[in-house]
Amino acid sequence: MKFSSTEEYGLRCMLQMAKKGLEGTTTIVELSQKEQLTSAYVAKIMGALRKGGLVKSIRGQSGGYQLARPANEINVNDVMQAMSGSFFSKEEYCATTTDHMACVHSMDCAIRSVWTGLELAMSSYLKKCRLSDLVKTEPEMQQWLAQATPKPGVPAEKR
Repeated sequence: MKFSSTEEYGLRCMLQMAKKGLEGTTTIVELSQKEQLTSAYVAKIMGALRKGGLVKSIRGQSGGYQLARPANEINVNDVMQAMSGSFFSKEEYCATTTDHMACVHSMDCAIRSVWTGLELAMSSYLKKCRLSDLVKTEPEMQQWLAQATPKPGVPAEKR
């Protein structure tokens, strides 16, 4: 499974905004310079994030974009959902076969259960990681990940 560059850059733009805090504003030009992206690409990303309710646009001389809510209330899963929707789409994977006919396993498909379980595991993990966590340094984030990652055979209360 791969994440698209749009998802990654959407998250990077959100991190730039999280560093400025809830009241800080940033412009498309500023984001494009910091992330070395074209202004048109950043505008597309910001449009998706605004539509997803994660940022709001501010008009006027000192306008730009702001976080719609505090960074500790926005998780990575929220950003991924705003950028591309769910990880697993029954329409994308299960609706048709390669010859565009209805899937022969539409009533009983064990593989669909694997994709659904994977989506639940990924979204559950990404919901634990908030923007405020990602503003940390890389060593601090590695420590956070070590604590957040389940250990095989270790009960949750002992992690």
